[in-house]
Amino acid sequence: MTRMHDDLIIRPAGPEDERELAVLNHAAWSVLSDVSPEPSVEGPVFDERRTSEQFLLAVLDGRLVGYVRQVPATALAVNAHVRQIQGLAVDGTVRGRGVGRRLVEAACDEARARGARKVSLRVLGWNTPARRLYESCGFVVEGLLAEEFLIDGSYVDDVWMARRLVDRADG
Repeated sequence: MTRMHDDLIIRPAGPEDERELAVLNHAAWSVLSDVSPEPSVEGPVFDERRTSEQFLLAVLDGRLVGYVRQVPATALAVNAHVRQIQGLAVDGTVRGRGVGRRLVEAACDEARARGARKVSLRVLGWNTPARRLYESCGFVVEGLLAEEFLIDGSYVDDVWMARRLVDRADG
């Protein structure tokens, strides 16, 4: 496996990144990883629910090659210590080179910096590559909704995973 050089930059997204994000989002979309309809290459990425501040971008040689989107898990004050990854995409030309891992780790670092104790996510049961990536980053399965989705004639589990950012002994 070829490793990514240190010239990979992880940075916050800005409104000016929307067009390039739409192109990447469209190219990376797959029934393996998403239950939403295929996104338009022309469609907006940012709206009142999905703001640029929620995205971290991976940039290599001036080109957007990945993103992770992270948000509060809910709007409830009693749940404010949990952040949730609600999107991860890596350009197919650089998959397997550590971009996804760097994005997940950056999301966890940012969550910790915002005071989070835990990062959660949901992944389709048949998405083995994503599940392996999350497990290698310290995420564990916390729950499973069996046959939650019917996709292309197959019933697919919804797997809930999480990573603690602090030890229970730390308070």
